[in-house]
Amino acid sequence: MTDCSWWVVMWRAPSMIEWIDTHCHLDAPEFAHDVADVVCRARTVGVTRLVLPAVRVADAARVRELAHAFDAAYALGIHPLAVPLSVDEDLRTLAGLLDEWHDDPRLVAVGEIGLDHFVPHQDLQRQAHFYEAQLILARARNLPVLLHVRRSADALLKGLRRFGVPGGIAHAFNGSHLQAQRFAELGFALGFGGTLTFERSLQIRRLAVDLPATALVLETDAPDIPPKGLYRPAAVRHEFPPVRNEPAQVPVIGQVLADLRGWSLPETARITAANAERVLPRLAQLKACSP
Repeated sequence: MTDCSWWVVMWRAPSMIEWIDTHCHLDAPEFAHDVADVVCRARTVGVTRLVLPAVRVADAARVRELAHAFDAAYALGIHPLAVPLSVDEDLRTLAGLLDEWHDDPRLVAVGEIGLDHFVPHQDLQRQAHFYEAQLILARARNLPVLLHVRRSADALLKGLRRFGVPGGIAHAFNGSHLQAQRFAELGFALGFGGTLTFERSLQIRRLAVDLPATALVLETDAPDIPPKGLYRPAAVRHEFPPVRNEPAQVPVIGQVLADLRGWSLPETARITAANAERVLPRLAQLKACSP
């Protein structure tokens, strides 16, 4: 472990506002060369807990390794866009890993799983098969789920009603108010990230204002979905390459949510962290066990 990594694990500032990034992919290739520095920057601005979801069975060991190295939490699952490269044996492997690591306090959910009805030419029946199979795995182990939701909210809700799980997070939610209410009724929080920082994101901003405070959690989806200050329109990317998103952007997103709701920044951090701990109960236990 590098000196920087040691500092990340051990350093706490009692008076600092503490944020949770409920969804970031530190195992992504974009972070391969400086992941310790990325986590250090997040800790410096008060992002004290990170949730790292896997998107393939092949990523499981690396995600777990990162969680243990950097005092983070992790989830295991097969992403709907990884389904074309997955086989049914991967579901059996996932089940085995969930059992093998079930007592690991850093394992907080099954995810990232779900349905993607946006990307064309997907085998939606095959996606549904993997989604439902992973709901069953989560239910059997009493684990919440991290859901990928892209033009698929109603289908996801149908699966949740059929294969009940103990809640979780609808990641990067961009559905209707009614759909959001339905997720909340099933014990889910909704993830708000970089998209919230754009003035043109009218529907997402309305949801952030109108939904009960108990339904909101913060996320980055790093290295993807950068907030306004990092975003590069397609027309200028040849001259100004895209800027990588990082967990350190959570307070930026939190400030926008605070402004929209009329909350203070400490209040925003406290509310969203409490929501994350409620829907991911092991996350609260992990805080109690951290140095």
